[in-house]
Amino acid sequence: MTTELRRLRNYIGGEFKDAADGRTTEVVNPATGEVYATAPLSGQADVDAAMAAAAAAFPGWRDTTPAERQRALLKIADAFEARADELVAAESENTGKPLGLTASEELPPMVDQIRFFAGAARLLEGRSAGEYMDGMTSIVRREPVGVCAQVAPWNYPMMMAVWKFAPAIAAGNTVVLKPSDTTPASTVLMAEIIDSVLPKGVFNVICGDRETGRAMVEHPTPAMASITGSVRAGMQVAESASKDVKRVHLELGGKAPVVVFEDADIPKAVEDIAVAGYFNAGQDCTAATRVLVHESIHDEFVAALAKAAADTRTGAPDDEDVLYGPLNNPNQLRQVAGFIERLPAHAKVEAGGHQVGEKGYFYAPTVVSGLKQDDEIIQNEVFGPVITVQSFTDESQALEYANGVEFALASSVWTKDHGRAMRMSKNLDFGCVWINTHIPLVAEMPHGGFKKSGYGKDLSAYGFEDYTRIKHVMTSLDG
Repeated sequence: MTTELRRLRNYIGGEFKDAADGRTTEVVNPATGEVYATAPLSGQADVDAAMAAAAAAFPGWRDTTPAERQRALLKIADAFEARADELVAAESENTGKPLGLTASEELPPMVDQIRFFAGAARLLEGRSAGEYMDGMTSIVRREPVGVCAQVAPWNYPMMMAVWKFAPAIAAGNTVVLKPSDTTPASTVLMAEIIDSVLPKGVFNVICGDRETGRAMVEHPTPAMASITGSVRAGMQVAESASKDVKRVHLELGGKAPVVVFEDADIPKAVEDIAVAGYFNAGQDCTAATRVLVHESIHDEFVAALAKAAADTRTGAPDDEDVLYGPLNNPNQLRQVAGFIERLPAHAKVEAGGHQVGEKGYFYAPTVVSGLKQDDEIIQNEVFGPVITVQSFTDESQALEYANGVEFALASSVWTKDHGRAMRMSKNLDFGCVWINTHIPLVAEMPHGGFKKSGYGKDLSAYGFEDYTRIKHVMTSLDG
């Protein structure tokens, strides 16, 4: 007996459509390795149609009041909450994530973030009007930028879609959003839910691969391109967008240092770091992936972390005792396994280091010690359930090691010394520094990095302002 595959469709101008040329891609559940759906492989005609729909809807949406945009986003948040079970099920099938953790750790923040941006829509503030030249009054207007081309990643398909569309729509822009080709299901469901709330063309979803994304970024219509993805993808987007001077918003890779000093609470640090390193199979740009431990507690810490790894479980989405599910796709599984296979002779695998099971793309929680600063696994993003450990001698060396990578998204410091914590937070070259914790995010605070981790902020009023432009208006008082 053959199970019929689910048929996902693009959402363009308020209508669900197949790709204009009928092409599709298969969508695989990474927990089973089995195909469960098909999605459009959108081409230029589909991109043209979505951009035209967004452009046609922009003047009307731009001219809505902040209160109207707020009401729409609050309705979307309420609708997501009401259909939470469907969204969680779609996301779990997309990604293999545990159902319980997706329901408790992802859905509530998403809804909260939409409600935050609903409030932010009514709080756009600027400098007061004034006379900076005799007989002239100046005012500053904040306006939406226009059509936004947005590309979301496969590690958090639902949440990253929210981070993209909520601030853009709150500011009065219209959106063409592309989910990853491996995880389109939850985004298409979002479009179905949003359909009853927003005017046609304000929110559009097109499925496809990297060529679809390239066509979106290179299209003349969008005023802004926003992507969450790899450094390579971000560089390509920036290059493509430069040809017609589009605004670019990039949230790219990470290699978060976790600096543990000798006075840290070791049991708490180990417990929290293991969760922050292995949650979502380590497929998180802010994951606690690169631990730096003072030499005086190094051996004790490594032993405790290896035990925590051994006690951490990965498995099927309906297993309530697992912390994380599979890696997203076979290529990602090969990438993670390749880092372990290529470890230098001086490295030691303290826990894990192997695939789990014969079905799906599961990888064991892994700890690797004995590493040097220039090792491949220290310098490059693994994006899997792998935590590396290095030893340092003093604060200066810890800072040198922490900053000695090309990424600069997130970091954490573990110490009871307030002065040391403040010095480290000042000197760590990362967009976020957590102290005695790692990975919590709130809608009110900005998220974004420096260096090859990209530029622009998600969340917060800063993220909202990224989707606006500033105009100076000067008027003569003489009439």
